[in-house]
Amino acid sequence: MCTCWPGATVWLTGRPGAGQSDLARALAERLGARARRVEVLDGDRFRSPLPADPDPAPDVGRGVGRAGRDADVRRLGLMAEVLARNGVIAVVPVTAPRAADREAVRRRHESSGTPYVEIDVAHAAGVGTGGDPYEAPASPDLRVETDTRGVRECARTLHALLTERGLA
Repeated sequence: MCTCWPGATVWLTGRPGAGQSDLARALAERLGARARRVEVLDGDRFRSPLPADPDPAPDVGRGVGRAGRDADVRRLGLMAEVLARNGVIAVVPVTAPRAADREAVRRRHESSGTPYVEIDVAHAAGVGTGGDPYEAPASPDLRVETDTRGVRECARTLHALLTERGLA
């Protein structure tokens, strides 16, 4: 009998400063305490180490400008999908301001049959997004309001959703 757990990507999106990274760490701690394989792919930490496209257009640098940010989101989505496909819960706290980029990541997961959970981390005091307007998810799997609920409470709510879906 296999006691393997399915992998999944938990995509935490929200305005910068909304608490995605704190929520990701709290969720990873909860999952790790239950012997789940979990990896946090923090958009802030991975922005510069991600390899650039081998022959990018002149305006597509790592994280520089809209095209660079879009490319970073796609790279994070690819890494998360590969991890999730291999039984890891990939928790991705990233602004990813454009709905089209997040939808592309979702479609990639759907095409491989890999669970994808989009969480809107809402916070009234979130700051700007470096030039791109933030497009809040129209229908996320869950919306947590980190300005009115603590991070631990939000992590419990998110963990309950994952448990309900057989992912935790």
